[in-house]
Amino acid sequence: MTGAIQVHGVRRVFRRGWGRPPVVAVAEATFEIGAGEVVCLVGAALSGKTTLLRLVAGVLSPTAGLVRISGVPPGTDPRRSVGFAPRDPTFPPGFTVRELLQYCAGAHAAGRERDAQVADALEASGLSERAARRAATLPLADGRRLLLAQSLLGGRRLVVLDEPFAGLDAVTRRDLSDRLQRLTVTGGSVLLSSADPVGLERLADRVLVLRAGRLVVDAPATALLGGRILEVVLDVPPREPPPGFRLTATGLEADLGWRSAESALAVCRAHKLHVRASRVRLKTLDEATHDTDVAPR
Repeated sequence: MTGAIQVHGVRRVFRRGWGRPPVVAVAEATFEIGAGEVVCLVGAALSGKTTLLRLVAGVLSPTAGLVRISGVPPGTDPRRSVGFAPRDPTFPPGFTVRELLQYCAGAHAAGRERDAQVADALEASGLSERAARRAATLPLADGRRLLLAQSLLGGRRLVVLDEPFAGLDAVTRRDLSDRLQRLTVTGGSVLLSSADPVGLERLADRVLVLRAGRLVVDAPATALLGGRILEVVLDVPPREPPPGFRLTATGLEADLGWRSAESALAVCRAHKLHVRASRVRLKTLDEATHDTDVAPR
């Protein structure tokens, strides 16, 4: 394994009180993230996403397996080279955005170098004009920007973000996506989690799917998004869909695969369905990662 982040056979078990069985949060995970790559970790609630992110960032130690950061010798604290942003933005009262970043940057540098790091983090996160605001009073979107700014301090090029888009509107999601892409242009790497990957198609280079603590899919986003879906609007939806179709709120839809749209519509006509309209669209990342036909890694 030669990526910027290498995860091999990682397992994490949480021990509980006497007489209670242990919880296997991450059963097994092996993957790597290359320089300049954005990897999206997808999974339902309690699938182990946050635990796996904390293992990669060095916040937790694995029960078994190895996490290796390129250029960092074994035994060295990876938190010095990996920036981690938790899901919920919580900041101490009294600090402005700039003061909080200056305090955090003090662990990496002093004087002009520290101030330069703070200025770069403010610019990269889009917070330059809000530097004088109280950190604890920031709205959700700016709070997530501040978490990103903190994770970039110290010149870190590897960033791990837990649900950075949760609760954000479409405009803010796109702006934050653009900023993460700019980071990768200069060789940075991003690992982010999402329980709802809608809209991340343009950002993710690779997708990891975690189910019940086990990594079941590791695939390029382009491979997952290659499918075409035919949507059919019907005047009167049937009680049961024709073979190869599934019911929707407005009619039917089907994965086309190698078929043409016309051949699929012919099936609707053969079942005497009155088609009002139809269109072909590409499969979304959300659909791809929940597709039972996606091949395991």
